[in-house]
Amino acid sequence: MIFFLNLNPLIQVIISGFLTGLAFHPLGLGFLAWVSFVPLIHVFNISLLKKSIIYGYVFGLSFNSTAFYWIGVNSGADLITVLGSLFAAVFYLASFWAGAGFLFSLISKENQHISGNIFFPFIIVLIEYVRSFGALGFPWSNLALSQSKYIYFIQFMEVTGTYGVSFVIIGLNIVLYNVTQKKISLLKGLSFFSLIIVGLSIAGVGRILSLPNSDQDIRVAVVQPNVNPNTKWQNKKEIIVFMDSLHQESIKFKPDLIIFPETALPSYLVRDNRTRGTLQSTVNSSDIPLLTGTIHTSFENNFRYYYNSSMLIIPQKKYELYSKIHLVPFAEYDLLPSVFHPLTKLNINIDRGNFKSGNNYKVFKYKNLLFSNLICYESSIPKISRTFVSKGAEFLIIQANDGWLGSSFGPYQHFELARLRAIENRIPIVRCANTGISGIINFDGSIKTKVNLNEEKIIFESLSTNKNGSFYTKYGDIFAIIISIISIIVILFKCRKYFY
Repeated sequence: MIFFLNLNPLIQVIISGFLTGLAFHPLGLGFLAWVSFVPLIHVFNISLLKKSIIYGYVFGLSFNSTAFYWIGVNSGADLITVLGSLFAAVFYLASFWAGAGFLFSLISKENQHISGNIFFPFIIVLIEYVRSFGALGFPWSNLALSQSKYIYFIQFMEVTGTYGVSFVIIGLNIVLYNVTQKKISLLKGLSFFSLIIVGLSIAGVGRILSLPNSDQDIRVAVVQPNVNPNTKWQNKKEIIVFMDSLHQESIKFKPDLIIFPETALPSYLVRDNRTRGTLQSTVNSSDIPLLTGTIHTSFENNFRYYYNSSMLIIPQKKYELYSKIHLVPFAEYDLLPSVFHPLTKLNINIDRGNFKSGNNYKVFKYKNLLFSNLICYESSIPKISRTFVSKGAEFLIIQANDGWLGSSFGPYQHFELARLRAIENRIPIVRCANTGISGIINFDGSIKTKVNLNEEKIIFESLSTNKNGSFYTKYGDIFAIIISIISIIVILFKCRKYFY
């Protein structure tokens, strides 16, 4: 580590971002995040404000391009759109790290009573919290995702949410940086570093052992059909027959609920009476409800809108719908229609969606089932899961179609996000993905069972429900709010001379 700190500052922040990005991949390298920020912190300490902003931005470019390169391998759009999405995401997300550099330098250089090193964990929590808002909110990149495999270490997320993990990660890096600068001894630094990790892990084990028993067990059949999303709509009849065969196979297990993935059938089920009728007939005869992803349409102001939805087909009753609330900008809807609509008129092909978001946090109820489902990207947003649980859901379902991302690291990260949501709300999660990764996650974040990527399989398993939720379910991002308020007060105090 000392060697890295002697390199050119630009090289240091690039290495720092690269190592942090590697911690997000399914390579078992999450521990890198405990040390990867040391070069960045060092560069911030030796740089003036303008340089800190630049170095922060370069760190962001390195980190985000390493962690989220898979945005550029989406086979569901044309090359221009895919590369445009990748560059836009990387450059946009890097700006938050430029902001981190600005705040670090502002606090360190202007007021020696408050060290930027000590305050850096507060800055990162503020940055992550701000980054979670709006149409371009991207909590996927919160540092907690790098720690999803260390479930004992992150059990305290049931109180702090993901932001507490980020606070601890940056704190660990600050300790190591102080060791490299000989501000604290090697023995004291490593002892404190180890105490934090071991202490939180032991507390996590104790918390898991103290968790209450399940309220009830629910049997589910989770269907991972492994259908190529690029050809699904060109082979509609074959796919519908294939999915029907998987439906019939699932019934043999006699589950309480059968689950298909996001947009499982190449059909607009709301208006496709024939296909929906076949499904309804099977559901009626088996007396087992089916949750399937579907797309449906509506006309508003002479314009057709699409909804990415989930349909619960209930025995002997009318179906119920949930429509995706948080859409993916540009991929599912035009964030800047005034820009893209004229391009379309000029016959410039811009691959974009015209989906419309839903507005109802739906809790499905049938017999002993009380659940909600998230569609694809929604699983990265803590607020959506928390709202469903606070409204009474006793388990969550995540429907996804990651087939567009091939065998990249994207589907693996997507699966790990579900583990964070389970711990936050102390609720079991069923993940059903077209090409994977499907699985069942216990409310301590452990994996009960899962299906490998690009494998056709049906999971039949029971899951233990939980009616109680967690501190986080009840109070939400109170930790992030408190930290952000403290941060803003300090920043305003720092800037007071500009107002007087």
